[in-house]
Amino acid sequence: MANSMTLKDIKKNNYSLIYHLIYQHKKLSKQEIANMLHLSLPTVSQHLTQLEKKNLIQKNGYFESSVGRRAAAYTICQQARIGIGVEIQKEKVRILAVDLRGTVFQQKELYLTYANDGHYFKQVSQEVQAFIDHFDYKKEQVLGIGFAVQALTSNDGEKIVYGKILDCTGLDIHVFARHLDYPCKFLHDAKCAATTELWMRKDIGDAVYLSIGTHLGGAIIINDQIYMGKDGHSGTVEHMTIDPNGSLCYCGKRGCMETLCSIHALLKKEESLAFFFQQVRSGVPSYVERWHTFIEHLAFSINNIRLVINRDFILGGHISPYLKDEDLQILHEKINEKTAFPSEEPFIFISRSNEDGVPVGAAIPFIQSFLDSI
Repeated sequence: MANSMTLKDIKKNNYSLIYHLIYQHKKLSKQEIANMLHLSLPTVSQHLTQLEKKNLIQKNGYFESSVGRRAAAYTICQQARIGIGVEIQKEKVRILAVDLRGTVFQQKELYLTYANDGHYFKQVSQEVQAFIDHFDYKKEQVLGIGFAVQALTSNDGEKIVYGKILDCTGLDIHVFARHLDYPCKFLHDAKCAATTELWMRKDIGDAVYLSIGTHLGGAIIINDQIYMGKDGHSGTVEHMTIDPNGSLCYCGKRGCMETLCSIHALLKKEESLAFFFQQVRSGVPSYVERWHTFIEHLAFSINNIRLVINRDFILGGHISPYLKDEDLQILHEKINEKTAFPSEEPFIFISRSNEDGVPVGAAIPFIQSFLDSI
């Protein structure tokens, strides 16, 4: 039969099931694995030995036992493979290493002004290589390097198709990959943040992710996947027109959501988010007024998006650590005042990922691909 499984297929399937079961439960004994997968102990032993030889799992202590020998506890080797995430901003570069559980175990920050020239690309590449060399890993342990950029990228990550913030439209990943002997790809920073959210939460389903940083970004999540759209710019709500006569956006149009709902729009020059929200929480009238105006614009925008995509919203980006339940309550109230379809149930939530969401999300696709291959 064409659909029948060969012995080789069965062995491969059991090998995969055992690894992913240990991954899911964090620590298991041989007997627990056999019981949960309904496999014989010799079969489990054979695959555990293979996984250990490949340094994918390890014995990590013993389980307590009141009778007989204590059973060895098997865990995955979290750093058997790693992914590298690089976040490129106008004035700095962040590099971090992520293990197979998506945990950051090392990071570095460089204050380096972006320049669209070979010297900059080579310098960043050398910094990334030095960062990797510090771990003394074998080449095959480094799965790849994701470069998160404030730009739209091709679906294959090879090119930047729209990069007005950094003036890098048309840039090819080769500018970095020529210096780095690892798989490299470009990724849109907002979609990286959404990727991290998906990694941390397994219950999202469908949602709209808003990354409110220095610049605004968005991502549409459908069936726990980021929907890129036909040309790769699905979710770019930052360029949705809110006020046709409004301020000029970096895209060249006026009144985009970016000009009203980004941190750049919220803060005055030399202000920090920490200082701004300290003033807001202290009740300083001028700051409270500015904050409520910002929420008003955000409510107007979310209402328009929600009329097209009736799903939950997740607020992430640099602003998310400063948000409180009272802010979400005001936002819900303002949206319900504006919409034709008020909701009694909450539909706006704060992101669970931290400030590393963007570079972590740049590394995770390499981690996920590796896990899927086992």
